[in-house]
Amino acid sequence: MNTTESTRRSMSTVKVTDDTFKTEVLDSEIPVLVDFWATWCGPCRMVAPILEELSEEYEGKIKIVKLDTDENQATAMAYGIVSIPTLNVYQGGEVVKSIIGARPKRALTQEIEDILAPAAAEASAE
Repeated sequence: MNTTESTRRSMSTVKVTDDTFKTEVLDSEIPVLVDFWATWCGPCRMVAPILEELSEEYEGKIKIVKLDTDENQATAMAYGIVSIPTLNVYQGGEVVKSIIGARPKRALTQEIEDILAPAAAEASAE
């Protein structure tokens, strides 16, 4: 992997903070998967590259963001995050799905497809 490709991949997911959470997540027009993580969390590091890949594959359909729970404790506490990684999916400003613990790519892909299915069905019905 060359430097340009590595840089591009690292920018797939968006870093959010307590200050940007409302704008980036709650006010988003599309569903947002929030990865609540911390640098010291081994399973978080395992799921991170999977989320980068999914962010690219589902670009424009679902936004994938990362929130460091050590640096942004107010948001983590507001949503009752006690185990990480926790992946919350927000739609219309509300949590519609919560996935606790690392999952393989196949499982996360299915979770995303399940979330996007109702929107796809509505779009094809119009």
